[in-house]
Amino acid sequence: MAEKKLTFEQAMGRLEEIVSLLERGEAPLEEALSLFEEGTALLKKCSGQLDRAEQKVVKLLAGPKGEPEAVPFGGEVGT
Repeated sequence: MAEKKLTFEQAMGRLEEIVSLLERGEAPLEEALSLFEEGTALLKKCSGQLDRAEQKVVKLLAGPKGEPEAVPFGGEVGT
């Protein structure tokens, strides 16, 4: 698959397809290697997106001194 602008959800969907294809064990060696390469690139992309999202959340939930503040799921800061 050529490098495209994929959303996180699209990249995860394609990664799931690749894992399924590789788990079947029916792909010839060259195709399996190509799928593996594509999968590792997608994994790196998704991991980077998750890291950036986590950093944004930490900034948004920073306490008064700038440190991350634990907030229960669905809760609001300062309640």
